[in-house]
Amino acid sequence: MVAGTGVLASWRQDVPASLVVALVALPLCLGVALASGAPLMSGLVAGIVGGIVVGAISRSPLSVAGPAAGLTTIVLAAITSLPSFEAFLAAVCLAGLLQLLFAATRGGVIAEFVPGAVITGMLAAIGLILILKQLPHAVGYDGDPEGDFSFFQPDGDNTLSALMHALNNDFVWGAAIIAAISLVFLFWWDKAKPKDGPLKLLPGPLVVVLFAVAANAGFQAFAPDLAIASTHLVQVPVSATPWALVDQVRLPDVGAFTNPKVWTAALTLAIVASLESLLSVKAVDELDPKRRVTDKNRELMAQGAGNLVSGLLGGLPVTSVIVRSSANVESGADSRLSTMLHGTWLLLGLALMPAILNLIPLSALAAVLIATGYKLAKPALFMQRWKQGLSQFIPFVVTVLAILFTDLLVGIAIGLVVGMGFVIWRSTGGIITYVEYGGTVMVRARRNLYFMHKPALQEALARVPDGAQLLIDLSATNYVDLDCIDIINSFARAAPYRGIDVKLRADHTRKAAAMINAPVTRARAT
Repeated sequence: MVAGTGVLASWRQDVPASLVVALVALPLCLGVALASGAPLMSGLVAGIVGGIVVGAISRSPLSVAGPAAGLTTIVLAAITSLPSFEAFLAAVCLAGLLQLLFAATRGGVIAEFVPGAVITGMLAAIGLILILKQLPHAVGYDGDPEGDFSFFQPDGDNTLSALMHALNNDFVWGAAIIAAISLVFLFWWDKAKPKDGPLKLLPGPLVVVLFAVAANAGFQAFAPDLAIASTHLVQVPVSATPWALVDQVRLPDVGAFTNPKVWTAALTLAIVASLESLLSVKAVDELDPKRRVTDKNRELMAQGAGNLVSGLLGGLPVTSVIVRSSANVESGADSRLSTMLHGTWLLLGLALMPAILNLIPLSALAAVLIATGYKLAKPALFMQRWKQGLSQFIPFVVTVLAILFTDLLVGIAIGLVVGMGFVIWRSTGGIITYVEYGGTVMVRARRNLYFMHKPALQEALARVPDGAQLLIDLSATNYVDLDCIDIINSFARAAPYRGIDVKLRADHTRKAAAMINAPVTRARAT
């Protein structure tokens, strides 16, 4: 899809969807900044840049970029180790330049090596994390920032204990009532929303937010005991005038470019942000109802430009993020216009009505995120993978659990290892066939032989009886690994002592045939 008419053609779907994404992004931008030990404004700047700049350059129709929860640990460590926040901003700029280099060298192909079971496991894990992490916010407990997705906390606490603490000690009835009504409405609206007419474009999350603001105003007027304190409301930095926002912008320290620690932080950010973006974009392509495929190298270019601009304007590093992207998909967006508009709404809200944004209860936004999480981790998804067999279900579940208890990239890596184990297991089964008739034996490779097939090859050759006529048939292969050639050669050298006559058939594998110490035959084995 190209810019211009193609993007504007779906504005009726994209405009309401962009409002939903902006509402979801607002607390996450602030929460990620808080969890990263960075100024709140830096999270908002990253959200705005991720929407406008990355959205304009990317060719992904539905992916949304912004500050990512998966980078909070790295960002916090970088800010702590570098001389100043301005030096950290220099690292963000360098990370963007490195991503542009990755795009130029076509590094986006990495995403294509991730199995589908691992990608859907990533989506389900993020859905479960959203539900578990947002339930405390739904009942008024804000012990962890909105943008913190870690299961284990530095103070020894964890997500489940935080939830129990919220239910037992910090239960706020006003927040819980708003969250409960919001959730019921969101699930009802998904089924009851009209298919035709103006109401079909009405975003449920927008209704929830307006209801929450009105409900809290009602609590304050008629039921003060249920009123929600300001600590449980959105807390956007407020400026006297829109132009005063410029005074809050932090600029990168140009002199820090000579600091080796800045380069180390930049390389780390570039690699991790690129991997997260590629995985997220691939996952969003899976969610896309039209199954469009994003140009991954173009996405790296967009992310690099976004990080360069974000660093120059005092923002956190940006990546493509699943939570906002999935909210974009569920809201019916059809093009990247929604992504760009969501950044525009964040900018206008921050500049023109920060005081109004600060009236939104976090429990209402938590309800929106819980509903989004449920859609990512529906029980039907687990049943679907179960029906596909253990080779799909086990990597899927392992990925879910690994991401839940570690982090996104570690969980993906564990899922990849398990998935690769099943690939090896499947590829070793049934590749060598053994046929014996009278005094003639055929050992046939049904496809290419690699080092992982050594045990099957050794087992087949060990079955050959003394005095047999053996045909080793490699005609179905185009490649035979050197380890397997060594096994065949060892058997051929010992064969005369057992009275075994070894012949080789290798119509396509000429290089392998030249390395095997057995006469080649063109006779077709039966």
